Amino acid sequence: MPVPNQPQLVYKGRVDYASCLSAMQAFTAHRDMATPDEIWLCEHPPVFTQGLAGQAEHLLQNADIPLIASNRGGQITYHGPGQVVAYALIDLKRAGYFVKEYVFRLETAVLKTLAHFGVTGHRVAGAPGVYVRPDAPFDHAIRTVATAPGQKHAPPDFTGLAKIAALGVKVSRQCAYHGVALNVHMDLSPFSHINPCGYAGLQTTDLFTIGVDVGWSQAADVLGNKLASTLSP
Repeated sequence: MPVPNQPQLVYKGRVDYASCLSAMQAFTAHRDMATPDEIWLCEHPPVFTQGLAGQAEHLLQNADIPLIASNRGGQITYHGPGQVVAYALIDLKRAGYFVKEYVFRLETAVLKTLAHFGVTGHRVAGAPGVYVRPDAPFDHAIRTVATAPGQKHAPPDFTGLAKIAALGVKVSRQCAYHGVALNVHMDLSPFSHINPCGYAGLQTTDLFTIGVDVGWSQAADVLGNKLASTLSP
């Protein structure tokens, strides 16, 4: 049987983070060239997760929310109800692209999802994820960032932006897993207990706060389908 070109959408519902991480690791360890790619759509009970490069000082206070060490890249983030978490389990070798393009495609799918709801998303150089202008989320003007002459590695510029989607990936045996988390309609207060993704003072938001009242299931459907088409070979 031929392998489908598009990843298959799998709706997991609300699952705890640790068991989902174990399931992704097992899926990746046992897959072969005939295993179809999958995108798992889920939400988690409240949890902070710390990436491999994570530093303890980025957890500012406990807030009675568990902290779980993860094998993804990146720093600390928060997952909770009202957030669509999409785990994209992709055979990169078969798909024909490398991890840098995988990350770019994840962000592209989120940008397309936001556009579906009329929102303009933005990338920030050096800071993976997707951002919006909370004071003008529906303004389609392109954001430009001035760079000093000869400056190649300017620090990320978050001026006027808030993060709406966090991204973290892991690659094993040329297969990627983890993925992206889109804030839909959630309690944002736990983000104040961390430096989101390692950036002190970085603002976070969700679709509801910027004026898009959409249910979790609809947001998951749109994001899942945008990911499936964007991650296809």
